Amino acid sequence: MPIKVKCLASGSTGNSYAIGDGENVLLLEAGIIARKILSGYLDMLPRVKGLLITHGHNDHARSAPKLSDAGIDIYATAGTFQEIFERSEKPVRPYRAHTILAGKPFRLGTWEILPLEAQHDAYEPVCFLLHSSAADENLFFVTDSFYLRYRFETPQGKKIPLNVIMVECNYSKEALNHSVAEGRVPEAMKRRIEQAHFSLENVKDFLTANDMSTVRHIYLIHISRNNGDPELFRREIQRLTGKPVTAF
Repeated sequence: MPIKVKCLASGSTGNSYAIGDGENVLLLEAGIIARKILSGYLDMLPRVKGLLITHGHNDHARSAPKLSDAGIDIYATAGTFQEIFERSEKPVRPYRAHTILAGKPFRLGTWEILPLEAQHDAYEPVCFLLHSSAADENLFFVTDSFYLRYRFETPQGKKIPLNVIMVECNYSKEALNHSVAEGRVPEAMKRRIEQAHFSLENVKDFLTANDMSTVRHIYLIHISRNNGDPELFRREIQRLTGKPVTAF
């Protein structure tokens, strides 16, 4: 069975996704209330192997402590766990907290997970390259990173085939500049957005720089309500790649 993606929330008000390969499920991000996550993925919970969190901002990690109370193991960097504690004043249950390192792969059931460094204004943010042995597919998940240097190939130069891509497409430069001109976004916020989030233009550069021949679906995530246009972004990326695109 190919990898399937489910989204409960995507954006600055909260993020929550699940990916499954027919055998095991991974939760990605916990930025909405725990009750909605548990009820939204109710049919998947018996197959959930863990929750992966990219960084400690509330719209990605707010429910990690309560989900650990509910029996879900949490996987994040030490910096992310520290930031979760600082923001929530409640730690993830120690026996449910598993510290990961960028560049060090680990396995959860049928999933092999490689955390990679991300570029964001958070403590030790990461993105994930995930391989499912059950589906024999690779999924790349990245959000809240203003820059991506990755070209997916082995040290020997062999290409790593990407099958599913979940990539932040937060804003377009044109829309952001328009928001500034209309006074809806201050200049200081514009600089923060540009130094913390991935734009439509960056998504195009990233996709163009990597081999798209094996990609079967692209998901655009964390789209800004004020500075983004999901349908426009979907059409732009579909036109560029020739692949099916879903914009959450």
